[in-house]
Amino acid sequence: MTIYIGNLSYDATQDNIKEVFAEYGTVKKAHVPTDRETGRPRGFAFIDMGLDSEEEKAIAELDGAEWMGRTLKVNKARPRGN
Repeated sequence: MTIYIGNLSYDATQDNIKEVFAEYGTVKKAHVPTDRETGRPRGFAFIDMGLDSEEEKAIAELDGAEWMGRTLKVNKARPRGN
């Protein structure tokens, strides 16, 4: 399962995000999409964690939390095209 993190600060880095989610378990992968033209972060990211229970805890704890001056939107990522 992949976690979607929305409403991220444009200053958030892949390493920052990994640090936050590592408090809830093993972070397998973090991806911060960037704009093709400017190279700037697009304000959202995806995280893969080791166990479903870790992902569920991270979602429960971080959805609606304030981080870097923004209120995070954290939930299960939907497959593309949905």
